[in-house]
Amino acid sequence: MPTYSAPLTDMRFLLSDVFKAEELFAAMPDTEEVTEDLIAAILEAAAKMAAGLLSPLNQSGDQEGCHFDAGVVTTPKGFREAFRAYAEGGWPALTGDVDYGGQGMPTVLSALLEEMAFAANSSFALYAILTTGVTHSLSRLGSAELKEKYLPRMYDGTWSGSMCLTEAHAGTDLGMIRTLAVPTADGNYELSGTKIFITAGEHDLTENIIHLVLAKLPDAPAGPRGISLFLVPKFLVDDAGNTGERNTVKCGSIEHKMGIRASATCVLNFEAAKGYLVGELNQGMSNMFTLMNYARLSMGIQGNGLADASYQIASAYAKERLQGRAASGSQQADQAADPILVHPDVRRMLLTMRSNVVAGRALSMYAAMQLDISRFHPESAARNKAEQLVALLIPVQKAYCTDRSFEACVLGQQVLGGHGYITEWGLEQNVRDARIAQIYEGANGVQALDLMGRKTVRGKGELLQVLVAEMDEFVAEQRGVATMVAPLHAFEECKRRLIDSTASVIKSAADDPDQLGAASYAYLELMGLTLYCFMWQRILAAAFAAIESGQGNQDYCDGLVKTGEFFIQRLLPRSRALVEEIAAGPEALMALRAEQF
Repeated sequence: MPTYSAPLTDMRFLLSDVFKAEELFAAMPDTEEVTEDLIAAILEAAAKMAAGLLSPLNQSGDQEGCHFDAGVVTTPKGFREAFRAYAEGGWPALTGDVDYGGQGMPTVLSALLEEMAFAANSSFALYAILTTGVTHSLSRLGSAELKEKYLPRMYDGTWSGSMCLTEAHAGTDLGMIRTLAVPTADGNYELSGTKIFITAGEHDLTENIIHLVLAKLPDAPAGPRGISLFLVPKFLVDDAGNTGERNTVKCGSIEHKMGIRASATCVLNFEAAKGYLVGELNQGMSNMFTLMNYARLSMGIQGNGLADASYQIASAYAKERLQGRAASGSQQADQAADPILVHPDVRRMLLTMRSNVVAGRALSMYAAMQLDISRFHPESAARNKAEQLVALLIPVQKAYCTDRSFEACVLGQQVLGGHGYITEWGLEQNVRDARIAQIYEGANGVQALDLMGRKTVRGKGELLQVLVAEMDEFVAEQRGVATMVAPLHAFEECKRRLIDSTASVIKSAADDPDQLGAASYAYLELMGLTLYCFMWQRILAAAFAAIESGQGNQDYCDGLVKTGEFFIQRLLPRSRALVEEIAAGPEALMALRAEQF
């Protein structure tokens, strides 16, 4: 059975040396008590929890899966006890509102906790992150009454959460939903309709499940402008916070899936179920983005976690598996063969995995820190800037991290050869579990359209200008550092390609409406690659500084430098091909008639 060990050295280096997290926390009154010692304690406890509690249940949970019988969902053996231990550890409350029992920790720490959880057991992690996402939304948008009634029991893990968006006929186009919310005499609502693909919609881990549901009033405006957001509990809750009778929301079935088999994916039927408005009427779509941004960030993190878990298995295997001899001569003359790590192609795969995992983790942390700034920073200008960066970063982080991470899981299989295809090594499960992250919470093609359309073309590239200003500020700081000359030159070239491609697409989209969709995915890939390179610039600057000062783990920093150089030399050149693809326009894509497909 594969084991997982959290990459604490990487995480600490990124937090302290690259992002100077403690300085940021000290500058924000609500996080000034988050010291280096506290961070270290949280990360170490999370690492022990992931390795000792979650990882041992990963393969067994996958093999057993969830069970469905007459509306009742039973999770695999050990999951219920593990969730209780997870809750007793205080993890559901980590970033919660302190006024209702939360710990008020920064999102970036939650992001690292989530990476560990997803790497150790993605199915289990989904139950946890859905709950956290619901509490985030409720904390921001709910009335005082709803927060007082629901948040404390969700923070202590007694209750959990789900979000209910998709319907059989309405996935990406949520304006088409039919779930109806009818006002009642007591000022609340009765919801009727069916939702599908509901992660953690029904299970036996907690006493109650709190659903956030998108629905429309009978007289609501057509399309997405008529959507409202409602809280619908599995069991009704009285004024004292006690659960009572079962609400009329029932699980009709669970899905049988390629991966995340220990996570219950449910069909939920709402039959005049009691519900409570969250936020304002007809503002459900904008309100749901509070939860969606968090969920999409988490999906990118899921990918990073699974990719790192695969890398750990593959790199260990490559050091031990004896096959063939090094081209330069035998490395282990006393053995029948050399470890496969001596072969350049094996190194290509491992370094591709490692360089993308490190950059993906850094990008996820960078995005999470923007969420923290938008939440905690005392200056409105800083909060506004962070919100702009979040709007731009989230679709890229979700899509690019999950794409690169799935590739990393497949590469891990390839390193192991036939063993990578065998269940006991764990890599085939990682491939299956990672695949969904490219699809749910908005398929990656939809993220590309969002980035290209709403975030770039409609705004005339204003959000990109905010990001470029961040990049330029960093480049200016590092311009006089001799070791950074070559990396910065490569980065500046890539950044210029992104800026020029942005201007070109904005111009051409005005004349040809198909240009936006035709360019969108390649554009997202170009921005993702540029952002990964930006992360590597920051990592290299910190590593070079540590090496020059003689402080810290010198061998570790040397390894980072060599991995970053691989990324710049072997992966970054792909930006040139992406520019050509963007410039190609829609003609070849739109030429075939429907009957020719």
